[in-house]
Amino acid sequence: MRVVLAEDSGLLREVLTGALAERGVEVVSAVEDAEQLLRAVDATAGLDAVIVDVRMPPTFTDEGLRAALLLRRRRPELGVLILSQYVEERYASELLAAGARGLGYLLKDKVADLAEFSDALARVASGGTALDPDVVSQLVARSRHAGALSRLTPRERDVLAGMAQGRSNAGIAAQLVVGEGAVEKHVTSIFAKLDLSGAEGGHRRVQAVLAYLSGDRR
Repeated sequence: MRVVLAEDSGLLREVLTGALAERGVEVVSAVEDAEQLLRAVDATAGLDAVIVDVRMPPTFTDEGLRAALLLRRRRPELGVLILSQYVEERYASELLAAGARGLGYLLKDKVADLAEFSDALARVASGGTALDPDVVSQLVARSRHAGALSRLTPRERDVLAGMAQGRSNAGIAAQLVVGEGAVEKHVTSIFAKLDLSGAEGGHRRVQAVLAYLSGDRR
């Protein structure tokens, strides 16, 4: 896997570059701002994904987000994994509005689990989805359809978070330490309660759930 990393912290760039290299990921360019990110992507062939901090120089507001949105339009085949210090629901919703395929949004404190981080990056690079559970929880809480979502049981919300992270039923079962059959029943119940019973299959079901969470019932 070949990626470009955009992160203003030199220490974090160094740590991530080394950690990813140990897992067979080549960081072909590690840059500190959005302008350098765009130049690096334009100059590099065969990229699988980019890792982008939301807030970078010069204003440390939304430079990374705007660069990520631009790349989503220019290079829709490129996986985009966003890193953020905090849950910023507006940014997550804006990214999801363009579709969930090949998109990840993780909080920086989760990067410490390098195995989980590299797994999320691999899912995004292959066209999957990787959303931090805290991001999912905030999307659920702020959804226009909170009334319908409130019908979900606590366990169904756990399963929904796993689905939004791009996990398979087997992956959710392992995460929650339950049987796969139990997860399948919860998934069926979730789709019924959210009126998403037509969503079948991996990416399609994730996109349907994420569309619902971001308020898009198309």
